[in-house]
Amino acid sequence: MAPDSPGDTSETPAKSGEAGRDYRPTVFLPDTPFPMRGGLPQKEPEILARWAGQDLYFAIRKARQDAGAPLYVLHDGPPYANGDIHIGHALNKTLKDFVVRSRFLLGYDVDYVPGWDCHGLPIEWKIEEEFRGKGRRKDEVSKGEFRQRCREYAAHWITSQSKEFQRLGILGDWAGRYATMDYKSEAAIVTEFHKFIASGQLYRGSKPVMWSPVERTALADAEIEYHDHVSPTIWVKFPVVEGADAADGASVVIWTTTPWTIPANRAISYNPDIAYAVYRVDAMETNLAFEPWAKPGDKLIVAEKLADDVRAAAKIAEWTRVEAIDPSGMECAHPLAAVDSGYGFAVPLLAGDHVTEDAGTGFVHTAPGHGADDYLVWLAHGHREIPETVDEDSAYYPHVPLFAGLKVLETEGKKAGKFGPANGAVMEKLIEAGNLLARGRVEHSYPHSWRSKAPVIFRNTPQWFIRMDEPLDDEVHGGKTLRETALQAIDDTAFYPDIARNRIRSMVETRPDWLISRQRAWGSPLAMFVDKTTGQPLHDEQVNGRIANLIAVEGADAWFTRPSGDFLGNHDPERYEKVEDILDVWFDSGSTHAFTLEDRPGARWPADLYLEGSDQHRGWFQSSLLESCATRGRAPYNGVMSHGFTLDEKGEKMSKSLGNTVEPQTVTKESGAEIMRLWAAMVDYAEDQRIGKTILQTTIDGYRKLRNTVRYLLGALNGFDEAERVDYADMPPLERFVLHRLWELDAHVRGAYEGYRFQDVWRPIAEFCSNDLSALYFDIRRDALYCDRPDSLRRQACRTVMDLVFERLTAWLSPLACFTMEEAWTTRFPDAGSNCFRVIPNTPAEWRNDVEAERWRKVEAVTRVVTGALEVERREKRIGSALDAAPKVWIADPELLTAFDGLDAAEIFRTSQAGLAAGEGPADAFRLEGGAAVAVEPLRAEGRKCARSWRILPEVGADPRYPDLSVRDADAVAWWDAQHAV
Repeated sequence: MAPDSPGDTSETPAKSGEAGRDYRPTVFLPDTPFPMRGGLPQKEPEILARWAGQDLYFAIRKARQDAGAPLYVLHDGPPYANGDIHIGHALNKTLKDFVVRSRFLLGYDVDYVPGWDCHGLPIEWKIEEEFRGKGRRKDEVSKGEFRQRCREYAAHWITSQSKEFQRLGILGDWAGRYATMDYKSEAAIVTEFHKFIASGQLYRGSKPVMWSPVERTALADAEIEYHDHVSPTIWVKFPVVEGADAADGASVVIWTTTPWTIPANRAISYNPDIAYAVYRVDAMETNLAFEPWAKPGDKLIVAEKLADDVRAAAKIAEWTRVEAIDPSGMECAHPLAAVDSGYGFAVPLLAGDHVTEDAGTGFVHTAPGHGADDYLVWLAHGHREIPETVDEDSAYYPHVPLFAGLKVLETEGKKAGKFGPANGAVMEKLIEAGNLLARGRVEHSYPHSWRSKAPVIFRNTPQWFIRMDEPLDDEVHGGKTLRETALQAIDDTAFYPDIARNRIRSMVETRPDWLISRQRAWGSPLAMFVDKTTGQPLHDEQVNGRIANLIAVEGADAWFTRPSGDFLGNHDPERYEKVEDILDVWFDSGSTHAFTLEDRPGARWPADLYLEGSDQHRGWFQSSLLESCATRGRAPYNGVMSHGFTLDEKGEKMSKSLGNTVEPQTVTKESGAEIMRLWAAMVDYAEDQRIGKTILQTTIDGYRKLRNTVRYLLGALNGFDEAERVDYADMPPLERFVLHRLWELDAHVRGAYEGYRFQDVWRPIAEFCSNDLSALYFDIRRDALYCDRPDSLRRQACRTVMDLVFERLTAWLSPLACFTMEEAWTTRFPDAGSNCFRVIPNTPAEWRNDVEAERWRKVEAVTRVVTGALEVERREKRIGSALDAAPKVWIADPELLTAFDGLDAAEIFRTSQAGLAAGEGPADAFRLEGGAAVAVEPLRAEGRKCARSWRILPEVGADPRYPDLSVRDADAVAWWDAQHAV
């Protein structure tokens, strides 16, 4: 058999045994300049430079537009312009590139404009640190100077990240990129904000919101994540001052993990469906390292189901249940009233269904300024005044008795985010008042800022909100609320994977009103004026127009640096408050559809697809949905695709401190961006993926197999021209089977790309290359390809099919392995232009051949038994290679035997000779377990070895001109000699 590797002649005999001729020049070995080693880190930049010289993205778009192709729009979710890209960025942008390139491949004109999110706290922090390093506090820097430095910082990282993304081979309109800090973008964002004023969806409310003391700003639900956190926990006695006789001298016991909120307490909540009782303390535990705070004779009111838990926490050895009690109408004294008259107000008990008996005491300490449920139950019972207890730094206001100035959380230095002195101080005063029953520590899930990772608190502040549940009687909503409109839009959107629909739906169903104001400097402003008398926003189209126009020219800085009169026109500036809060950055990014898709040539609203990580169901997907539904009545996208997070090989979250990160820059430098791309193609992106050295090595191995397949095709097709092409009607059975497989794969690949199932593109193609091509087709046809004369039907049919395989592989895989497919295509067709311009070739319906598919299924079943028999012979050293064999194959199943009609069994088995016989065969014949229908007698081939093809045949020497060749090989050499005659 001729050698496997294109161009490798190391196993070709140099001389024949008798005539002494060197037949190597007569063997038609594969020949190609396409190297075995990819050298991707060096090759890819050359390809990128060539693409840049062609202005490839726009060149493809023009070609599609000239062909009348339908438009497809992928809207880019903006990454944050801060720092080098990480593995999550690389996965996200690579998946987007798969979408862009596959849509081009399917014949679409694809619009994709990369973008960046530029506003927000991470950059603001960086610039604060920068100024502090120069000895200047933030309040010593003008907003104009501060914002300009933020803008410069973001611009630097946009340039840096753009280069890193393009190095991965990402196609798009990089020159026309968008950024939320661009002047026109800021003007568009503010214009979108003004629509909420006009529709009445915007309001100012004072309620407890998630507040980050470290960042000194309110946070929306989308900016919160939960981590395990250790908090102090206390059981506190509220002495009853009014209630049933049984409550005389008793105390209601509450349990909380936020001692610092006790000064803000205004009520106790209970659930009428919970059974409560009065318990009298009879004896305390002894031999303790401390003296318990409870005393015999104390009377405590708790939920009966939780009584034992409270008794254990308070170290009470024995107590007596006095009687059941109804808390309704009861009032208590504040537990700090005994130490400061500032707490000398009554604390009512309020019914609320948020109270449970899962943990605690069955009563909930209620501080309406520091909890959503607390706030709602307080309002539900007719109370309106919400106490303000802590400031933006989480320090108690000066008017708070006993604790003025003490911080709940530290906000500066190394202790930032750690508990301040407030909790401890409150507990000490409760002890002094005689109302601390017990204390401890508990590890629980606690809200943290998504960005700073520091704990947050609930804090009552005046903020601006967008209503979720106000019916809007306009053309956009038709009497529906924003929540109802958004939920309908979710139902109307395609999700990939579809299960993601449930995730965003559950979030929108339960989310509160959208908090959109932030008390920071770097962002798009809530550019509006509020009437100081009515508290209502000014709605004046001329004023709004002046605001938008000035921002479009000077940027949002104009709002902070120009006087109010420049915007208000004839309105009196003294009458209006100029709001200088900035918008939630999710409002910024949620508005990108308005200035990236609408009214831009070559684009269209809504987008066909938004594609981001699964965390964006609470982020960009949702903010875009709400912004668009509020202003346009539908989602800005027809489809949403989401991917999981990237973990290390052990399934753990990546962390620089753990040393388990994988940097895309390193992978690209060492192995090439193609390896990153193939890794992305191999994983199930819908789930969390893993990456590391072992996984990347598996990817590299898969790439090498692909490259060798492509290289073999290129070598085998050297010199192929149309004169060789064989019509389908003249194709041998094996070629018809391979064409059938191409027909099957064509439909599969198209469907997988349409459904964004990139793993379902790579895997079946890789299996086709390995199983159908390398292990079957190439292996069987290698002898014909190398040793048949070039004008033989079998060889020409083989080369015709290889041409069709090459044509499809380089197209099918071009979105995934874009560099290698480009290299392969231009190696073979250097003057044909980029492979990226191509669409998937049409596959003739006549290639479908279920009969041949079934035939080759049976043939391969028999071949497996023959291969097994020959493996034994080789292992026992009875033969050196399969060409030493002439197996006699017994086939008991008539259908299996019939499958070989018209086929050369020796060629199929890769042996020199072979015989087929009907029947079960001798008892000592080789059989595979469970394969009784096939038995093999591994006989040795008889005859002489052909000096050219190495096949052992009786006919060797039949042609006197070539006494050491088989008839076929003698004919091929005679043809070669005639072609090379002088």
